[in-house]
Amino acid sequence: MSFPHFSEDLQQRREQGLLRQRRMLEGPQGARVRVDGADLLSFCSNDYLGLASHPALIEAACQGAQQYGAGAGASHLVSGHSLAHHQLEEALAAFSGMPAALLFSTGYMANLGVITALLGREDEIFADRLNHASLNDAALLSRARFRRYAHLDLAALERQLAASNARRKLVASDAVFSMDGDLAPVPGLLALCEKYDAWLLLDDAHGFGVLGKTGRGILENFSSRLTPHSSRIIYMATLGKAAGVYGAFVAGAQQLIEGLVQNARAYIYTTATPPMLAVALQESLRLIAAEGWRRARLAQLVAMLRNGLRLQRWQLMPSETPVQPLLIGASKEAVAVSQGLLEKGILVPAIRPPTVPQGTARLRISLSAAHSEEDVELLLDALHQLEPR
Repeated sequence: MSFPHFSEDLQQRREQGLLRQRRMLEGPQGARVRVDGADLLSFCSNDYLGLASHPALIEAACQGAQQYGAGAGASHLVSGHSLAHHQLEEALAAFSGMPAALLFSTGYMANLGVITALLGREDEIFADRLNHASLNDAALLSRARFRRYAHLDLAALERQLAASNARRKLVASDAVFSMDGDLAPVPGLLALCEKYDAWLLLDDAHGFGVLGKTGRGILENFSSRLTPHSSRIIYMATLGKAAGVYGAFVAGAQQLIEGLVQNARAYIYTTATPPMLAVALQESLRLIAAEGWRRARLAQLVAMLRNGLRLQRWQLMPSETPVQPLLIGASKEAVAVSQGLLEKGILVPAIRPPTVPQGTARLRISLSAAHSEEDVELLLDALHQLEPR
């Protein structure tokens, strides 16, 4: 049986310069990588703190494998929930400042599990228009009424909340927007949730480990302006970006976590992540808290990039996070610039529709504490050479 609709779709993507292609990494993740046989300077990973190849994490994973084996062998609710998983959940709750935490396999599954467990047909979800696809997909699958408000527009959100007569209401937002690098106005979001009796789900995939004095994420970043331990906050973060390993977790009130164990299908009906990764993640949390120099170095490199880039045609979008999007515009031009960088030994893939809106194709520059000042200088020089005069 053929797939003619895919054939037409693939041809159209080729013509529009939107065909996604995978590259093959031939070694560990890092500032310098070997991809498809070429040694490249990489500015495209989410390994923000440079922990993905850290010897201490590798050693912890090996020790975990010796103790627990390679795989969990079952779902958490059958026989796959190990002591390592339990200890990591306790550590994540303490680290995030929440009463309890629950592990999920991925951030996508965490968002899916939370939203579909909490909401149904009589409920309503309010989402920032630039939210991650996982939040949007979860909202649609929940069958709740799905309302989207203009990016970061608290006034628009308040109008929607004020008009709602839903049984239950949930506001969902990226904490750091993955394609733009800007921050959600968390204090304002929480104030509206308090006013209109709604929950607030924050997806801190790109803030956990990076934001805040000790890397505890978006809530620590805004700690002076937030109600401590508000039971309205549902905090989700991933463990494969700054934490350098794999997985995700949801943290919040004890009743929330117990309810998710009973009702989140994305948690119940899947095999638990390998316990050895939970052992590695406990070491990762220790390093995130203890080695503040990684965040300081990251901030220094962000400032260096922003201060050093002097382009006329292409502009960095406003962001003080490691996500530094360079707005190009046309998809084909973004691909051409990415290819030009590749020919200079620098890997920065182009981000195109439908991931971002039409006319806003960009290079998503991702900085890491593993980069050196010389690495950033090489990128700056290459971009200045490639910009059309």
